[in-house]
Amino acid sequence: MGDGGLMDARVDAALAASRPTPRNGFTPAQVARARDTAESFEAMFIGQLLRPMFNGLESAPPFGGGHAEKVWRDLMIDEVGKQMAKSGGIGIADSVMRQMLVAQETAQ
Repeated sequence: MGDGGLMDARVDAALAASRPTPRNGFTPAQVARARDTAESFEAMFIGQLLRPMFNGLESAPPFGGGHAEKVWRDLMIDEVGKQMAKSGGIGIADSVMRQMLVAQETAQ
């Protein structure tokens, strides 16, 4: 744990890098893939945070309710989470990506 600051500096350099260098060792494709994975995780997390907001909502017949509405509502919540994550989210993706890159660097 003593070199955590050094690893953070290397990971920060990897995030800003446009091509691989001996200093950070990550290719742009690796950084992009880590970013996509971290954003997907954040989207799922945001969706889970939003789900309870819709639990108590009931729709009045004849235009609402039923199994189809529940399925649609779940899909809508997932898409809202994806859009929020893609628009910057709540900051989880950055931390997750940083930890993923640190884990990869440590494993190498």
